[in-house]
Amino acid sequence: MLPAKKTSKSRTRTRRSHHRLDAVNYSYCAHCGQAKLPHAACGKCGYVNPKITLNLGQKTEE
Repeated sequence: MLPAKKTSKSRTRTRRSHHRLDAVNYSYCAHCGQAKLPHAACGKCGYVNPKITLNLGQKTEE
């Protein structure tokens, strides 16, 4: 079965308007100034904010 009427380009593009990609928010490393993702270690120097505490599990030796 075919559609009764052609869907215009405008109507199609309006319907798909929310399919766009969102912009990525970057922050800057306090030590080297390199752009990085917020709440993540710097990829260049590895700096992590000392206020952030990471709860890592204890390594068990078997």
